[in-house]
Amino acid sequence: MADTNPSVFPQRGNAISRTLGRGFLRLFGWRLVDPFPQVPKAVVIGGPHTSNWDGIVTLAAMMQMGLDAHVMMKDSAFKGPLGGLLRWMGALPIDRSKAGGVVEQTVGQFHSHERLVMVVAPEGTRGGASQWKTGFYRIAEQAGVPIVLATADYAKKEIAFPMVMDTTGDLEADLERIFQCFAQIEPRHPEKLSAPLKAIRERR
Repeated sequence: MADTNPSVFPQRGNAISRTLGRGFLRLFGWRLVDPFPQVPKAVVIGGPHTSNWDGIVTLAAMMQMGLDAHVMMKDSAFKGPLGGLLRWMGALPIDRSKAGGVVEQTVGQFHSHERLVMVVAPEGTRGGASQWKTGFYRIAEQAGVPIVLATADYAKKEIAFPMVMDTTGDLEADLERIFQCFAQIEPRHPEKLSAPLKAIRERR
């Protein structure tokens, strides 16, 4: 697959890290089928999430693309020598004691950066969540950035970004579009699908 440079999205790494990411995927039979969308800012949601391997193969794909992606973590984790490592890995601190929660502080990060990709796990768990957390939607809506869907299909062993969507203000309708997209993807453990995705698959 051809490199996506020069790119609009935020980047990190070099040819060596990209080769390592590509090599890791090939070692386990995976491949990246889509380049990351050419957007300078985005909230990325991955799914369906049923295994720790979801994050591992997605991280390798991000290395292959040279994508500089971030996650928000509680600020207490950044104390001591671990803080520098977490920042290098793309984690950004969140102070839960401050007025304004995770959503407000993440929106603030988007407003203070010209380019920023934030990864959020809406299912919250890999063990069959009864419902999704909607903080990712409020972040995208308030920051005025698109939502990018990232998928890891275990039947095809493919990493893809099948949808880029702007929020419409109709949360239920937008969630349904996301659910329909993710429900088409074969997870590592289908029995651990979150309830919204399982319901769609059972109707088919």
